[in-house]
Amino acid sequence: GYNHTNHVPNNTVTYRLRTYIDPHTYEDPNQAIHEFAKEIDVSCITIERVIGAGEFGEVCSGLLRLPGKREIPVAIKTLKAGYTEKQRRDFLGEASIMGQFEHPNIIHLKGVITKSKPVMIITEYMENGSLDTFLKKNDGQFTVIQLVGMLRGIASGMRYLSEMGYVHRDLAARNILVNSNLVCKVSDFGLSRVLEDDPEAAYTTRGGKIPIRWTAPEAIAYRKFTSASDVWSYGIVMWEVMSYGERPYWEMSNQDVIKAVEENYRLPGPMDCPTALYHLMMDCWQKDRNSRPKFEEIVSLLDKLIRNPSSLKGLVNSSNRVSNLLVEHGSPEGCVFRSVEEWLEAIKMGRYTELFMESGYTSLEVVTQMTLE
Repeated sequence: GYNHTNHVPNNTVTYRLRTYIDPHTYEDPNQAIHEFAKEIDVSCITIERVIGAGEFGEVCSGLLRLPGKREIPVAIKTLKAGYTEKQRRDFLGEASIMGQFEHPNIIHLKGVITKSKPVMIITEYMENGSLDTFLKKNDGQFTVIQLVGMLRGIASGMRYLSEMGYVHRDLAARNILVNSNLVCKVSDFGLSRVLEDDPEAAYTTRGGKIPIRWTAPEAIAYRKFTSASDVWSYGIVMWEVMSYGERPYWEMSNQDVIKAVEENYRLPGPMDCPTALYHLMMDCWQKDRNSRPKFEEIVSLLDKLIRNPSSLKGLVNSSNRVSNLLVEHGSPEGCVFRSVEEWLEAIKMGRYTELFMESGYTSLEVVTQMTLE
């Protein structure tokens, strides 16, 4: 930071927004880790139980008791024996990154244990685990406002990272953790490993590993990873949240997803998703990355929606069901059907023909117009 002290009236808080420093830029990775992470004595840690497996070894829950502080629950990542120097470097690289961040929606690093074995990374404990699993377990159980609150938290964490100049590259519901108060925090800060241990990562033609379904087209095509490509991924996370952990693009293959997205196909609005949120997703998925909203704008929009809940009343897929059927079963412009009646028969809704006619939907052109609005 700059050392000349500006004279600031003491009633204003000055935030020094640091810029993220890539641990790779240190010749000695140990210097990076000691600069950004606190060394914890192993005697302060009590390991309780295994809660998962990471790429480098087990992940456990336990307790941390720092001298003079009360015991707090923590998550403990361990580096399993027999590791290479590179693995140790990559393992601790995550802590060197995490240790630079201080934000309520970013997973908080408590410290590292490097002076004894096994080498460990200690973070705050998130009782509800990863967001995708948590949503699947609680399908349909939250109010729209609760879901939007989760999304607001994630956007706020991402706004902070983008302001620091950090591009996540692997933003997805599986990489977001949830605590007992439903607060969502962005996690998974790998280096080379950002994608190594992600089961979703697929090799692209150029040999890089990328989680295709979550990744912006320009990042897939020519590895252009920016905060704007993180915004695309954020749109996919919105879709995952609003559909309670449904898999993006379902069973389509990675190749099919790439092709479809290139041809401007976009995920349809999840069931009972407020139209305002679906519009935001679609904005995040603009082909031109400069047209996508910034995280700053996403946060203010979500705040506006939360303050004015009636803005979330219009749902994309209740009244709008017909248009989705129309699109799924061949749209009128493709002249698949010769009449409204024939189209309704095809989608097993023939009994509504009269109702459509009475409402003025007498031609397929009119029906198409309805679906575009």
